[in-house]
Amino acid sequence: MFRNERRGDGGKPDLRDILIKQAIVGDGAMGTYLYQLGVPIGVCAEELNDTRPEVIRDVHRQYYEAGARLIETNTFAANRYKLARHGLEGDVEALNRAGVALARGAVGADAYVAGSVGSARPAHRVPVTDEEAEAAYAEQMSALLTEGVDALLLETFSDANDAEMAVLVARRLTDKPVICQLAIEAGGSAPDGRSLDDAFARLQGAGADVVGLNCHSGPYGIIRALERLTRRGDVPLSIFPNAGLPAYVDGTFSYPAGPDYFGESALTLARLGARIVGGCCGTTPAHIAAVAKALATFSPSDETSAEAAPPARETVSVREPAEPPEPPRREPTILDMVKERHTVIVELDPPRDLNIDKFMKGAEALHSAGADAITMADNSLAMTRMSNSALAFLIKERLGARPLVHIACRDRNLIGTQSHLMGLHATGIDHVLAITGDPARFGDLPGASSVYDVTSFQIIKMIKQMNDGLAFSGKPMKEKANFLVGTALNPNVKHLHKAVERLEKKIEAGADYAMTQPVYDPELIVKLHEATKHLDFPIFLGIMPFTSGRNAEYLHNEVPGITLSDDVRRRMAGLEGEAGRQASLGISKELLDVAMERFQGIYLITPFMAYEMTVELTKYVRERAESRFPLVPTREMK
Repeated sequence: MFRNERRGDGGKPDLRDILIKQAIVGDGAMGTYLYQLGVPIGVCAEELNDTRPEVIRDVHRQYYEAGARLIETNTFAANRYKLARHGLEGDVEALNRAGVALARGAVGADAYVAGSVGSARPAHRVPVTDEEAEAAYAEQMSALLTEGVDALLLETFSDANDAEMAVLVARRLTDKPVICQLAIEAGGSAPDGRSLDDAFARLQGAGADVVGLNCHSGPYGIIRALERLTRRGDVPLSIFPNAGLPAYVDGTFSYPAGPDYFGESALTLARLGARIVGGCCGTTPAHIAAVAKALATFSPSDETSAEAAPPARETVSVREPAEPPEPPRREPTILDMVKERHTVIVELDPPRDLNIDKFMKGAEALHSAGADAITMADNSLAMTRMSNSALAFLIKERLGARPLVHIACRDRNLIGTQSHLMGLHATGIDHVLAITGDPARFGDLPGASSVYDVTSFQIIKMIKQMNDGLAFSGKPMKEKANFLVGTALNPNVKHLHKAVERLEKKIEAGADYAMTQPVYDPELIVKLHEATKHLDFPIFLGIMPFTSGRNAEYLHNEVPGITLSDDVRRRMAGLEGEAGRQASLGISKELLDVAMERFQGIYLITPFMAYEMTVELTKYVRERAESRFPLVPTREMK
């Protein structure tokens, strides 16, 4: 059979044999890098194989010169269903063959050209039967193979069954290497919830020579997923992480993970079994050059064993109230409180499944510890979570806690947003935080639309318009809402004065208070106080503990808007488990000491549902406020 022949095109060794002896550097992003080069968002990247071939050829050349020796064709979405969105469904063969020719002509003879194939199901909007999908895969793959690719690379599959189908089609068509990559969920499982061990085994059984992961996650999330594999070594792995989590500001995407961090992570991935390491969204030739440098001396004998898998999640139950809750009564708002004393808001993420036990237990513990409000994100990082408005109602009615609900511009058009707010008003939930929201294309449902009917500035104005008794359309609503509208402030920027100027514009739009991104530098807390002390405006200073040293590095390198000081990274380096948590709590308390001297608003963010950590920090704020901070006039009390 062909698996014993091992003969590649052009005199090169078969890719499968190469991967036994060494790791190969893959290329980086095509789409996001094209945007950086000035190609407008929304343009069909695959059409550029015909209309702007010199641009595509140059991108391939840059990655090759950076050290990549596996070059993907610019054909990821070149199947009939995705091309149909641009009226190009009749150009499948031409665009795929052109993609191979451009890649081949841009690189040296030592590079392997892999035909890139994405899912044929167009973002779950148009029903595509299995038979239609198989035909679409066969059509695209046949064109790539006719033009002479060295391998087929099936990537970014959000449905493991769809990926398995594509592998089976590929194997019917060719004896060349087949690589298949899934886009994993945040928790490290396969897209349909099965374990990666099972998903990889099924792909290998269908005929994949190499399996792996790409997109949806930066290096940290993928490393954690690989460490949980029990069958590592059974098949070579191909890993193409994003350059961290994207930020979307003023219509532009940016990624935080720099080349040095990406290169260090590549070596860790190789030690965990990756034999092809490249980059996905947000990566550039500089990232790939760092990967090539890191892997230059790597040998498969350098592999280390993975850490033990974390303990299983506990199952908890919610204590139902003995009697029905009392009717809601008018209570002081967080704005009333922050004028008089230190006020604590704690964030607790809604669950990603249907079990609310741990969430409710965490909310109850935080409320008992003295949290003045429990805030819930609105599908943060574009990952699907339970409705924060539903959970807000539950913690209000069952626990008597004050909910603070985030509202993202991403998920709802103006109709849905007004409807959402009307529902919050009806249930007596009046504390909200208006945010832009992370782009949907980088979440767990990348085919979902990012709506963005309005900006965070505009939604603030429209919510305050409801407080005047007017709908978004300007029509009267028979009564007035009473929303307090918060806004986000990111002080982790190069030019702090620009962030403050942006905040001032949000205040003009009607914002009532601000909540900052986590701050990990005492000097920055002081600088932020100095930069904002002219404002008669409450600011809740963000503090988020780490769960480990690796978690700290992940936040610093992969999450937009978070920057750690060198001192914090040094103190957390290499610490895991209880040692890491205790060190992090110590750092957080030091930061709170500085923050509480300057800000009466404190915003604690719970990492990975580790609410025990924010319970301890909430108690710390309460105890320290009572013992060391007798009430004195502050700028918030003017």
